[in-house]
Amino acid sequence: MSNSFLYVVTVLIWGSTWIAINYQLGDVAPEVSIVYRFGLAALIMFVYCRFKQLPLCFSAKQHVQLFAFGLTLFGCNYYLLYNAQAHINSALTSIAFSTLMIVNIVNARLWFKTRISSQIYIGGALGLVGIVTLFWPQISNVEYADSTLLGLGFCMVGVLFASTGNMISIKNQHNNMPVLPATAWGMLYGSLFMLVLALVQGQTFNFAFTLPYISSLLYLSIFGSVIAFGCYLTLLARIGAHKASYATIMFPAVAVVISSFVEGFTWDIYTFTGLALMLAGNLVVLAKPKRNKKVEQATPLTEALES
Repeated sequence: MSNSFLYVVTVLIWGSTWIAINYQLGDVAPEVSIVYRFGLAALIMFVYCRFKQLPLCFSAKQHVQLFAFGLTLFGCNYYLLYNAQAHINSALTSIAFSTLMIVNIVNARLWFKTRISSQIYIGGALGLVGIVTLFWPQISNVEYADSTLLGLGFCMVGVLFASTGNMISIKNQHNNMPVLPATAWGMLYGSLFMLVLALVQGQTFNFAFTLPYISSLLYLSIFGSVIAFGCYLTLLARIGAHKASYATIMFPAVAVVISSFVEGFTWDIYTFTGLALMLAGNLVVLAKPKRNKKVEQATPLTEALES
């Protein structure tokens, strides 16, 4: 699959999961819903890997790395984001989580010595300004009390865990660990971690036998976890975490469009301006860097001299 296809699928699916998550909140504790989501996703991925005869056996050292991968990306990350949502609205959550791109840029530099071009910084800045503009009406009405600061703190720590999981995924692929089997084990470990955490907290493992809960759980497990994470984690190794993570900035754009049809969201000048800035930033980040014409002109002469 082409990088463009993987990127579009990731943005479209994860941009729609915000609405699906709303149907998960209520009768079932968030920690328990996360166990169900990634437990089911892991099962599906293991079955698929077995059907495609993909390698599922890893060494003990690799399993330690896979445990860290699952703990950070599928466990702590989601646990903190769900808790953040209990203290702040979705607008602030979207903005805070979109800082993943900045954290990934820093971590990519620290972990892999990745050089970041100026177009990444420009595109990222446009995207973040776009998100703030998009949600400005909601942000301007927020009272920054202790609860709000706590929610933002949860979200930012969750972003740090998510970025660490991204880096471990890249490291997994650099060590020739195939994406889907590694993700299957990561989701299993993340689900087991959340299971233990829920038991320690004394959560009840109930289940909502309603169409909204079951359908949203299936969507989040199959599309939001198996397909979207498969596409995104593949992109991480192909185009780098700094570019792939721009997808997190585009999620709110998709969510707003869907909300217009599902929830009757009304567009205003902030909506149009914010989406335009986000789209412009997306084009800047993913555009191919311009080649140096002087280098191109000098290359034939250099080759002639060397020959």
